[in-house]
Amino acid sequence: MSLGPFTRERSPLGVYLQYAVVCLFILAPILWMVEASFKAPTAVTAYPPHLLFSPTLENYATLFETTPFGQYALNSLIVAGGSTVLGLLLGVPAAFAVSYQAITWPATLTLAARMAPGTLFLLPWYIFFTALGLVGSHTVLVITHTVITMPLILWVMLPYFDGLPRDILEAARIDGCSPFHMFWRIALPLVKPGIVVATILAFVFSWNYFLFALVLSGFDSKTLIVAAFNFVGEGATNWGALMAAAVLIALPPLALSLLVQRWLVSGLTAGAVKG
Repeated sequence: MSLGPFTRERSPLGVYLQYAVVCLFILAPILWMVEASFKAPTAVTAYPPHLLFSPTLENYATLFETTPFGQYALNSLIVAGGSTVLGLLLGVPAAFAVSYQAITWPATLTLAARMAPGTLFLLPWYIFFTALGLVGSHTVLVITHTVITMPLILWVMLPYFDGLPRDILEAARIDGCSPFHMFWRIALPLVKPGIVVATILAFVFSWNYFLFALVLSGFDSKTLIVAAFNFVGEGATNWGALMAAAVLIALPPLALSLLVQRWLVSGLTAGAVKG
């Protein structure tokens, strides 16, 4: 008895065509960005677009000549790395506590920081951190970006802690394990794939976040994503240099994802199924 069209095997050609269409929509803007970064500034906005052109490094030369790109990259690394580490220190233990105690309101409360628009925090934070003399420092950006990374880490880690066999934790408790040792020695080693996923996602979100860095950073703490905005002017925009900056900004998160690809895929798969 036929159960309808869902029982038919799909043609491999049809499947590959679907993959090709999806990849085209995903990769086309990225390929255009990379291609534009190697075009002459006048050719970037030419219409119709120049598919055949002589590659040039003029945009990258302009980028490094007009901006202290290395300093901006270091600032981004400090802010994204610091907020990720701080988010892990706060979010992972919080996720374990929420899961072990089977309470949901603390996790739901952390979502308020993600659901509210970032502009809601800017004025109070600017006044508060100005009074403390921290505006323009790396510290203020690390603290504010933790508001982005910590809820993300908490919610990513919750399925992993929920998937741990309860019997293991109860056995450790009977044997005299304190809650801290239960978390540190038993639960944490079992959720390493989830920590990898949470770390990458938190780093990428912080690396690409624009608003807080735009308002609260100074010249010595300006991040790459804010520095790239300098190429957008009121009268004219240097699209070639902007595309070159975008390519270089995208490289660290991409390299990090490729470096830990195996753990990332296994971690996403493990977190999708609750044990």
